[in-house]
Amino acid sequence: MKIGIEGQRLFRKKKHGMDMVALELIKNLQKIDQKNEYVVFVKPDFDDTCIPNAPNFKIVELNSKWGYPGWEQIALPKAAYKEGCDVLHCTSNTGPLFSKVPIVTTLHDIIYLESISLFKKEGTWYQKLGNMYRRYFVPPVIRKSKKVITVSNFEKERINKHFGFTDNRLTAIYNGVGTHFKKVTDVGQLKTIKEQYNLPDNFFFFLGNTDPKKNTKGVLKAFTDFNKIYPKKYKLVMLDYDEGELLRLLDTTGGREIRELIHLTGYVPNTDLPAIISQCTIFLYPSLRESFGIPILEGMACGVPVITSNTSSMPEVAGDGTALMVDPSKPIQITEAMRNLIEDKMLAKVLSEKGIERAKDFSWEAMAKNVLELYEDVHRELKSN
Repeated sequence: MKIGIEGQRLFRKKKHGMDMVALELIKNLQKIDQKNEYVVFVKPDFDDTCIPNAPNFKIVELNSKWGYPGWEQIALPKAAYKEGCDVLHCTSNTGPLFSKVPIVTTLHDIIYLESISLFKKEGTWYQKLGNMYRRYFVPPVIRKSKKVITVSNFEKERINKHFGFTDNRLTAIYNGVGTHFKKVTDVGQLKTIKEQYNLPDNFFFFLGNTDPKKNTKGVLKAFTDFNKIYPKKYKLVMLDYDEGELLRLLDTTGGREIRELIHLTGYVPNTDLPAIISQCTIFLYPSLRESFGIPILEGMACGVPVITSNTSSMPEVAGDGTALMVDPSKPIQITEAMRNLIEDKMLAKVLSEKGIERAKDFSWEAMAKNVLELYEDVHRELKSN
């Protein structure tokens, strides 16, 4: 079987959520499958060595003069057909409307299809345009897909409710956590990373961005209130965040006076994250909505107590008694959770220990095995028709 994998953004330097999932899928398929042939379709960019070489893997770089839509809707299906792919796996929520090659689609979430007023007024224009594109293309692509993968049972229920599947095309396959995410104890490595990113001595780590669902505004409000209880005792480290956007949010939370307590690192490669997380006191991930929440597991794997949300998929991923759960729409609960972990050292220790064990339940290799079985199911179905 020849399997095509869409990896349009994998060569860009600043990789995020869906990019990392696709990259981990490819790397782990290389470990477990030497029988089938693979063609990975990417857009040319700087990080062209991120995919390891493997004898049964071919990389095809595709350009398009019509940007993202042209790449996905024209260049990708044309190239997949030319390469003789039996199946094309579109990994990032969308795919081509007209493809001669049967499609498998990973639908991470359907937030952009839901009428959630919370997300209508916020977000960048780029994010809004992306949501408009997906609102138009996702429904017909999903209906044409041979199989649809999502990443949690919570999201599976949401998708099934929206699309009303009457067959077994929709399946949930959990994401994993990278094996490099573990508590870093090497003093030299910790010192190097601390100096490289100019990390403070005592800090909370928040992995957020400009997407409204990440609840950056709520975290800033909660940290502002926490600072009134423990003035200047802790700093808040945030990565890959714009200074102007930060100040705008601080103005809305009434807390610009805490700007000096917020440390922006800029973009951090995934390989450097464990040494940063291992030095923080609390890992903050109280999102408003997630389809999975990989960072929850990353924080746990590094042995740090995690504060996350009691909504959407996050309780499913975090498990019972392994993280402090809060209502993310209530900053006072986030503040109280911070306070509990600072004041109750035994609670922090228990959560750290349980978190390490919980993270062991998720691996990228297990994810890749499940996806490979799905490819084989699709291939058998196509041959039998």
